[in-house]
Amino acid sequence: MKAEIIARLGQSDLLLPAMVAEGLAANDRIKIRLSLLQAAAQHARDPKTVRFDLADECRAAGIDPLAAEALVNGASLATGQRISAPGLARLGSAVWDDAAAMVRAAGADDGALGDLAKERLEAIAMSAPIDAGDVALSQIAALTGVSGDGDSLHRLVMDLHKALNGLAASHAEEVIAGAHVSALLPQDRPAVEAFMRGVDATCKLKFNHPGLATTAARASARLTIQNDIGETDAHVVVINVDDDAVTVIYTDVHLPRAKFFTGLFRDFAVAWSGLEHRSAALGEDGGYYLVTGRYSAANEDNRNAFLEALGASLVFLIDWNKARKILREWVSKTDAVQILDWAARHRVGHRGFLELGGADFVAAAVHHATPTRIGFGERLDHALGRDAAVDFLKTVLRVAAQALLQGSSVRSARDRVEAALVSHLERVDSTLLDVVIRQAGLAREIAADIAQFLAERQAQRNADGAALAARAQRIEEKADRIALEARSEIARFDAGPTIRRLVDRIEDAIDELEQAAFIASLTPGEMPAVLLDPLAELCATAIFGAEAAAAGTAAAAEVPEGHRVDSEDALAAVGRLIEAEHRGDSTERAVTAKVLTGSFDLKTALAALDLARALERTTDRLAAFGHILREHVLADLSM
Repeated sequence: MKAEIIARLGQSDLLLPAMVAEGLAANDRIKIRLSLLQAAAQHARDPKTVRFDLADECRAAGIDPLAAEALVNGASLATGQRISAPGLARLGSAVWDDAAAMVRAAGADDGALGDLAKERLEAIAMSAPIDAGDVALSQIAALTGVSGDGDSLHRLVMDLHKALNGLAASHAEEVIAGAHVSALLPQDRPAVEAFMRGVDATCKLKFNHPGLATTAARASARLTIQNDIGETDAHVVVINVDDDAVTVIYTDVHLPRAKFFTGLFRDFAVAWSGLEHRSAALGEDGGYYLVTGRYSAANEDNRNAFLEALGASLVFLIDWNKARKILREWVSKTDAVQILDWAARHRVGHRGFLELGGADFVAAAVHHATPTRIGFGERLDHALGRDAAVDFLKTVLRVAAQALLQGSSVRSARDRVEAALVSHLERVDSTLLDVVIRQAGLAREIAADIAQFLAERQAQRNADGAALAARAQRIEEKADRIALEARSEIARFDAGPTIRRLVDRIEDAIDELEQAAFIASLTPGEMPAVLLDPLAELCATAIFGAEAAAAGTAAAAEVPEGHRVDSEDALAAVGRLIEAEHRGDSTERAVTAKVLTGSFDLKTALAALDLARALERTTDRLAAFGHILREHVLADLSM
């Protein structure tokens, strides 16, 4: 009666904010009711596995969840591919009532729009009635689908929703922090302001993309905040704010993005529903997922903190799926989402990356900076390794956003990305050097085993020569496998040629040490100390050389990072390797002199000479390794 009197007085515009609010509330309800209709159809087809799971969504929209559960779980197939369910007729009537409320609200300001919407609604109701005790499965599909050329209730609801959003903004009573609001109470303002603080904090990261328009109104004793996100019809967030709780109703055509959205609030105790089951999606083809979250706030500050986080998160949903698909060209699906999650939590976003060309932006940097090291179409996690690829793409997103925010040129941004890529490739070389360090460690193991064997002989204790030879052989075989894998990785990464040479030289040293262990295992137990002592000294020199090789390589791996002290350490290690060669030569000659000037039996003399020569050749191989290492370090310093 009050509305009729106001209309007769010619003041219908006073009713518009309330009608729009009611229309938006009807939009929330009809989405849930169509989801219930589809869930009932799915349960009727598969009653053992499909059960009611929309209780939270029903409560958020003001629909009785017990009646809804009875309808879904009581649905069954009838003859002629139809379903029947308790309360189905009431559900159908409520659907048409909600749709009519949306039509009235949309037509309150634009009569032509309202008339057209009314005609569409009547035609849809005639073609797919759902206000009886049963309904055809084909009619449910026709009502909830949006694909194809024909009209549907789902399509009409989306069009009306968009029109109501426009009305809410254009007929707002005032603007609070950028949000168009109507019928607010004084206590509503802090909540709206908190939400808009979040929106304003990150909205610049959408760059030239439209979206993020916000409306707010008080209806049905609660504050409702709505944001259009990226202006996609089926991508909307509606937030109902009570004194002690916030309910988020989120729709999305992409389930991965819906999961991503909910994951942004892992620091808040939000109860989410509707993520895992297709029953919460409207339409098998071209529909969208409906997700509901409820956050119970301890106080107003907690509530407003959550609202601010909600507002700040929305920009990271715009073109999210587009960015995910592009990133999947370079890394795995899981890592693509992880990169986008990082970009959102660090308030970098992905829109800048898309603005600068997305895939083309990365491809140009790869082609220009490393034309021979990364092949066309090759995934970055294959070329750089997973961690390095993820880290590089994070850098790409950060550089793109910074360039646009700071007004830098695209050329400057590309230069920074190329430099980052080159740096990561240098780290790949450093990673390959880790293999060389492992080889040096294996060389030391064999040398240390020989030294222990000789020490036992010097102490005139029994030493197991067969065990020494067998262990050295196992270590040498392990080193061979590592070298083969390293050569494969070097070829795949097209790494610098000096790295392969380092692998080869340290492998040569291991071969010599394995031969030395074999000879040592055959030495007679009564070998005199005059020979054992210099042989032990020669073995200690080999250990010294293996340790210098490992330390020098470890230092060289850090040189591309620009640490001068590491280059100095690497070159100092090269000096120790040369020193070890000289000591080895001198000690080997001392053993030879003692053998040739002494009166030893043939077996003892040959064993001492062969063991000394094998150990001396080890120091030679390590010295050659040192020269290559020096070449590698100086090349890095000159870049």
